[in-house]
Amino acid sequence: MLNIFPGSVMKKSQCKAASIIWKNNSIPISEDFNDTYFSIDDGMAEAKYVFIEGNNLINRLASGFKIAELGFGIGLNLLSLIKVWNDLNRGGKISFTSFEAYPAKYQDVEKALKYFPILEESTSQLIPALEANLTNFEIENVKIKLIYGDVRNTISLWHDNVDAWFLDGFSPIKNPEMWEESLLVAVQKKTKAGGTFATYTSAGAVRRSLTKVGFEVSKISGFGKKRHMLLGKKID
Repeated sequence: MLNIFPGSVMKKSQCKAASIIWKNNSIPISEDFNDTYFSIDDGMAEAKYVFIEGNNLINRLASGFKIAELGFGIGLNLLSLIKVWNDLNRGGKISFTSFEAYPAKYQDVEKALKYFPILEESTSQLIPALEANLTNFEIENVKIKLIYGDVRNTISLWHDNVDAWFLDGFSPIKNPEMWEESLLVAVQKKTKAGGTFATYTSAGAVRRSLTKVGFEVSKISGFGKKRHMLLGKKID
């Protein structure tokens, strides 16, 4: 069930919409960054491997748990999380905040997500929320906040601390702004003691920056054809 909270509508003029082209009419590619929104191998499996398993969420999720994400994209990570949380059937609610500078049009989100029929129920609730430009709503016991604009500016206006991060910007080479050390400092400061992050990238510069700002960083095998990825824990 989709629940809407007061004061949750985004003005369309606030952000430039993402420009998307399609590979094989099914894989969305950002024209702004010339990068795919998810793996061509299996986007949902990638989301589960990198972000759900990378943050050990199967064991950690409990009512009141908070997650934040850099890069909402087409919402696949969110819907994958909603499915995991509801499959666990642990009761209560969790929170998910996502920062996005180039929100995808709801029609593009709908087109991308139709290739994941297992997520149809939550997709049918997400699309109307995006169509109505909602930024504060709830789907299936997950409280969702979407924060639009340049995260380097908006993160300082967000007053919360989270248990886990999904660092899911486009490639550091193509989208360096999302991986600046100053932004990662803010990420670290807004992480609870013992909180974690996971990201598909294994770029040396990102690894060094995350270590420098106060995370214990590990490099593990990546998803599909990706050789490695990074995960880590805040150093108390």
